[in-house]
Amino acid sequence: MKILVCITHVPDTTSKISFTEGDTKFDSTGVQYIIGPYDDYAIARAVELKESNGAAITVLNVGGVETEPTIRKALAIGADEAIRVNAAPADSLFVAQQIAHVAKDGSYDLILMGRESIDYNGGQVHAMVGEILGIPSISPVMKLEIEGSKAIMSREIEGGKEFLEAELPFVAGCQEPIAEWKIPNMRGIMTARTKPLNVVEPVSEDAAVTYGTYEMPAPKSGVKMASSVDELVDLLKNDAKVL
Repeated sequence: MKILVCITHVPDTTSKISFTEGDTKFDSTGVQYIIGPYDDYAIARAVELKESNGAAITVLNVGGVETEPTIRKALAIGADEAIRVNAAPADSLFVAQQIAHVAKDGSYDLILMGRESIDYNGGQVHAMVGEILGIPSISPVMKLEIEGSKAIMSREIEGGKEFLEAELPFVAGCQEPIAEWKIPNMRGIMTARTKPLNVVEPVSEDAAVTYGTYEMPAPKSGVKMASSVDELVDLLKNDAKVL
């Protein structure tokens, strides 16, 4: 079985975010980057399938050379090889087109990715990849088992759980508790240095979305302390307006 795991290169959730050039561009100065947390679940489940089913794992990222340390971490976790599409991830459709192009050439049995990235939180790429390739796309997948050429899955829906089956190949957008995050060990870190990381040029597709300006959320107001129940009720009713 061949698994393609698509990963994002995103700012750490503890990073301080700012913008430059009149709030039109993200300022990456001093920002620590990580594998997208939902993508971490996808990698972890792929490694488990590798251990149980003998799968071969390829990780894929759409990004510039600055993403390679993030890709190497995925190799250290347990992926066998990596592909970097040498282009900035302009928008969801552009990224999906690059993934689909690589997936067609690689004839993968399973395409895993996080249910969404944590920078733009679009949650659209998995569905777009499935549409371009003409295969099912399911998200968020919270349990995934492979039995021969069939996948058995479950996910939460409003008011309960949904249990699904699909024939390979298909695309899955992953989230917890599909697997537990895996931390690279020293052996994995050392072997990741010599695993193949292939750089390919993007297919000639234009971005469908352009971004204007960004703005930070409004600053939080100060905390008000109530000295009595009556004062607390008054604050909740007239200030917070939640009653």
